[in-house]
Order: sequence, then structure tokens, then C-alpha cells
Amino acid sequence: MGLKEDLQAIQSTALHSVDPALAVRRSLLRQDTRLSVNAVVWDLEQIDRVFLIAVGKAAPAMAAAAVALLGEYLTAGVVLTKYHHAAGYRFPNVLQVIEAGHPVPDAAGLRSARTIAALLADTTIHDRVLVLLSGGGSALLTLPVAGVTLEDLQVTTDLLLRAGATINELNTVRKHLSAIKGGQLARLAAPASVISLILSDVVGDPLDVIASGPTAPDNTTYHDALSVLTHYTLLDCIPGAVRQYLESGARGTVPETPKPEEPLFSYVYNCIVGSNRLSALAAVAEAQRLGYHALLLSTFVEGEAREVAKVAAALAKSVRYHNEPLPVPACLVWGGETTVTVRGKGKGGRNQELALAAALALEGMYNVALLALATDGTDGPTDAAGAIIDGQTVREARGCGWDPRAALQENNAYPLLADTKALLRTGPTGTNVNDLMVLLIQ
Repeated sequence: MGLKEDLQAIQSTALHSVDPALAVRRSLLRQDTRLSVNAVVWDLEQIDRVFLIAVGKAAPAMAAAAVALLGEYLTAGVVLTKYHHAAGYRFPNVLQVIEAGHPVPDAAGLRSARTIAALLADTTIHDRVLVLLSGGGSALLTLPVAGVTLEDLQVTTDLLLRAGATINELNTVRKHLSAIKGGQLARLAAPASVISLILSDVVGDPLDVIASGPTAPDNTTYHDALSVLTHYTLLDCIPGAVRQYLESGARGTVPETPKPEEPLFSYVYNCIVGSNRLSALAAVAEAQRLGYHALLLSTFVEGEAREVAKVAAALAKSVRYHNEPLPVPACLVWGGETTVTVRGKGKGGRNQELALAAALALEGMYNVALLALATDGTDGPTDAAGAIIDGQTVREARGCGWDPRAALQENNAYPLLADTKALLRTGPTGTNVNDLMVLLIQ
């Protein structure tokens, strides 16, 4: 096989390792009427009602595995996912399946969040709530605070995305404009006990950031949310209702999100069942099986996509000329989530931008290839999951009439990579654990 075929094999193995249904089945065990996650055990015969709330891009797959385990003990629930991600799944009538907008929230997400809030409104100490969370949940689970509209949230989200805000920063703001994020789903479910199984799409797996932490105590404040908007000089750009509410919160005139010391969290168990690290380690193992010296560099990669690409190219040259940090044939793997500060009017995503920038930095090198993959199958507002490039991609682009540097400046990687047949189109993968980058050098 060639380098690109090897990268496709590595990609397939990495995605399979974080299959959402497998992740649920590994963690949620049932023996007779006892359902358990680690030391937490529910005796289903002693419970009045069991509610299932699944939110995120992997919600259908996670919910299907949970439904198979719960069987007749499932009372009701909601499966909320991104448009076109629930196709092919069949659920019992007690579950409502709703598709909604991502990354900018929409009316369908608002309706579904209201449905979830109403479902949990009368829970008792004899009920149980199983929550399944995955990436995309923050945009999908939309329930604005009083005085803030859906349109206000859409404008604020879009401004932060275009400014290049990290997911931590974006969700710090989102949590403080929501009546269901930042631990408030757990507050709605109280006094029922909650188990939350979480497929992490955030660097470092912080519980309060993944899907904006609906079942986790929130470690951020209104002051933090205002600081994010100040940092990106957006305070004067966001809707007035958003600024007014956040400033009211900072003054203490509206309640904070639930904090770690609140008693309600003694009835909540949060468990990470899949992560970027697990996927990256599977990529390393597959590369070794294919005969490469392989190394996981980090799963904490953040920053501008085009700057991360320069580091990737530097590593490729270090391997090629100095056999450092590995001798050839070498495979270097890293994960995380880069950002793009949008300055142009082109089409693309963070992984496509990284791939194009890496192609420029690797121009002319032979036997080098790089995979930049959004593990959910959606890179930015496109139908691509990312791209596979090599040292000849730029030459091929010029042969198609492109100026690659101009395309990068215009944030227009998508059509260039399409013309050079470098785009990856996987469709929705059913999982979401950040981005994966794999560099092969022979």
C-alpha cells in the first residue's frame, strides 16, 4: 500500500476504537435487573421511572446501545442530534428523536431543550436519568435564559466562531446564557439520580466543557464569559440583551450556574467513555501493525490551524533529515482541536486549512503524507471530514489553476483540495472525539 492507503487504514481503525455504541456497551453493564457503571448500581426493579436523554452527534448510536440494555424498563426520553445524523436508526415510541442545527443553534434545538426540561420537571427521588453526551451537544441543547432570544444566541455563537474562539471559551459564554447547560440539566433532573456517559470532544476531557457540561458543576463565572467577549473585542458587537444579562450576572443580580459544592451533584455520576486519546492510541497501534515506527506526540494540540501545520512540516523534515524523533518509516500522531480566524470569504474548515498550510510547507518533499481529520465527519460548514495531502499537492493545485497561498489567505481550502482530490468525505461517522492528525514519512 502507498502512504495515502496507509493513512486511510489508520483512519478507519482510529474511528472504530471510539465507536459510540461500543463505548456505551463497554461502560454500561446489565446483569439481570442490575444496571451498573463502575461502582454505581441501579436496581431497575426498585426504580419508578427511567428517563433517557441523549444529546450530540453520537446520540443515536449511544442511545441505541442504551435502549438495548434498558429494554422494558425505559419510561421515556429524547434523542437529540445534528441534522441527518439519525438516519437508519429505529427507536421505541417512548423516545422522541429530534434533529437540530449545529454549530449555530436553531429553533429545533430550542424546541427539543424545552421538551427535555418538561420531561424532567416532575422527577422524584425514586426516578433515574441516564444521560448520553457527545460533541455538538452545546449547540444542539439550546434553552436561552429569560430575556435572551434564540436569534441573540445565534449571533453571539457566530461571532465567537468567526473570531477563532476555542471551544472552552465558546462554551463559557454559552453556559451563562442557558437554562440547561453548565450543570443545569442535573438541576432540572434533581432529586433523581443521574448517570452521564460522555464521549469527549474537548482537549483534556474537562467535564464542564464537553457539550457545555449539562450534568457537571460549572467552574466558570459570568466574569469569565465577559472576559472572553472582551478578549475578542466583541462586547460592542453582541446583542444588547446578551451583554445586559451577562453584566447582571457579574453584578450578582441573576443566579450563577451550579458550582461543585452544591448538594445536587452528590446524586450525579459523570463518566468519560471515549476520547481523542483513545482514538490516537488506536492510530499508533495500527501504524505499528503496518510497519511504521509510531509515536503519539500529544492530544492537547490547539491554536491556529495554519500555525499547527508549520509545526507538522517541521517534524516531517526532522524525521527525514535527522531521524528525530523517530527513524523512517515514521508515523507521528497528535490530536486536539485547532481554530481558524476567518479573514476571507472562502469555504473550508479547520482541518482543510491545516492540510493546505501543511501542503505549502511540505511542497516538493517525496514520501511524506498528512491526514487531518474531524472525527465526526464534518469539518467546518462543509461536507468534508478533512483532507489527505502530500508533498505534491501544491504542484497539482497549480496545475488546476490555483494559487495555493492566495487560497489559504482567503480561507478557501475546500475547492482547492476538491480539485486535487485531497478531500476526505466520510459522511457522518457517528462519533466525535476532536480532530486527529497523522503524519507518515518514508
